[in-house]
Amino acid sequence: MAEALATPPSDLSEQARSNPAEIPLHKLDLSDPSLYQYDLQDAFFARLRKEAPVHYIDSSPFGPFWSVTRFDDIVYVDKHHDIFSSEPSILLADQPEDFTFVNFIQSDPPVHDEQRRAVQNVVAPRNLAELEPLIRGRVQTILDSLPVGETFNWVDLVSIELTTQMLATLFDFPFEERRKLTHWSDVAIATPELTGSDTVTEEQRRQEMNECYAYFKQIWEERQNQPPKFDLISMMIHDDSTKDIVNKPMEFLGNLLLLIIGGNDTTRNSISGGVVALNRNPDEYQKLRDNPALIPNMVSEIIRWQTPLTHMRRTAKVDTELGGQKIRKGDKVVMWYLSGNRDADVIDRPNDFIIDRERARHHVSFGFGIHRCMGNRLAEMQLRVLWEEIMQRFHTVELVGEPVRVRSNFVRGFAELPVRVHPLQ
Repeated sequence: MAEALATPPSDLSEQARSNPAEIPLHKLDLSDPSLYQYDLQDAFFARLRKEAPVHYIDSSPFGPFWSVTRFDDIVYVDKHHDIFSSEPSILLADQPEDFTFVNFIQSDPPVHDEQRRAVQNVVAPRNLAELEPLIRGRVQTILDSLPVGETFNWVDLVSIELTTQMLATLFDFPFEERRKLTHWSDVAIATPELTGSDTVTEEQRRQEMNECYAYFKQIWEERQNQPPKFDLISMMIHDDSTKDIVNKPMEFLGNLLLLIIGGNDTTRNSISGGVVALNRNPDEYQKLRDNPALIPNMVSEIIRWQTPLTHMRRTAKVDTELGGQKIRKGDKVVMWYLSGNRDADVIDRPNDFIIDRERARHHVSFGFGIHRCMGNRLAEMQLRVLWEEIMQRFHTVELVGEPVRVRSNFVRGFAELPVRVHPLQ
C-alpha cells in the first residue's frame, strides 16, 4: 500500500506519512484514523507487538490510553470483565456527557447479561436454520440483478443491500425504508470526536439519532399490545428486563444502535473485504474455484483477515498489571483486534490470506468472554450463503479500481469497491 501512496493524499496525517520505525515510541498513536483510511496500520502494529505490546500514549486526540496489540493479551483483557470494564464506552473516545448511549455491550453484569438475554434468541441455532432459506433467496435476487459487464460499486449493490435486508427482517422494519437502518448505523459513530471520521458533525449526529429514536418509539407503541412475534422489538417488549426500556431514551437508542451496527457494519465490510482478499490473492481464488467446499473455512479467514472492527476499549476497574506494565484504575485499555489477528506468535503467516488455513476460526474478530459477538453465527452464515451463490454464477468478481476505505479508527470498512462480475463460461 505504501507504493500506492507515492503522492500522499492531502488528508493523510503527518504520522501516517512517516516511517513508523522512526517515530519516537511514546508518540506512536494508533488512534490516527488516516492509518486505517489508507490501510497503513500494519507496520505500526508490528512495531508495537515487537517493542511495546502493552503501550501507553499520554496524549492523543482521544486522550491518554493503553494499546494492547498481542493476541494472548487481548484475550486476557476481553475475558476478565471483573478487571476491565466495558463501562462507560467500548469506543476509544468518551461520549459526550449530555448525549451518552447506554447498551449491553457497554455494560457489565448483571445489566449486560439481562439485556443480552432478552434478544439473543433471535440468533439461536433453530432460528438461524429457519432464516437460511430466506437469506439464500435474497442473495440470489441481489446477485441476479447485478449489471454483468458493467463497473459498479459492490459495497452499495451487494454488501449494504444484503445486510440491510437482513436487519429489516430481524427488526420487522418497513422494508421499503430499510436504508434508514444503514444510514443510522453510519451516522452513529461517524464524528471526528468519536472515531476520527469526518462524515457528520456532532450536531448532525444528535439530530439523526433523535429521529431514529422517534421512529422506533412509534414501532414500539404499535407492537406493545400485540402478541409476541419473532423480531427484536417484540422480544424487548415481552422481556421483563427490557419491557420499560422505551422510557429510557438513551438506553433504548443505545441498544437499538448496538444491534443495528452489530448486524450491519461487521458483515457488510467482511462481504467487501472478501472480494478484496481474493483479488489480491489470485492463487487462493483459483483454489476456491477448484474446491468450493472450502467456503465455510474461507469465511472464517475473511473475518480474520478483514477484522471489521479494529478495536474495543475497556476501562480498568482496579490497579492491575499487564505485560509488565502497571495499569491504574480508570485508565483506558484498548484491545486492537486487527493487530491480534496479525500476531505471528499465535497465527501462522498472519499477513497472508489462506482460505484452507487450519484453525481458521481461531481469531479475535468476534471478541471473547461475555461480550463475544452475539451474531457471529449469523454473520458467518450470510457470508457462506453469499459465496456459495457467487460461485454458482460468476467466474470472477473482479476488482477494477482501488477500494475507497472509511475514515475511522473503529470500523474497518469500505465506502466504494469498483468491480465487474464475469459469468461462468
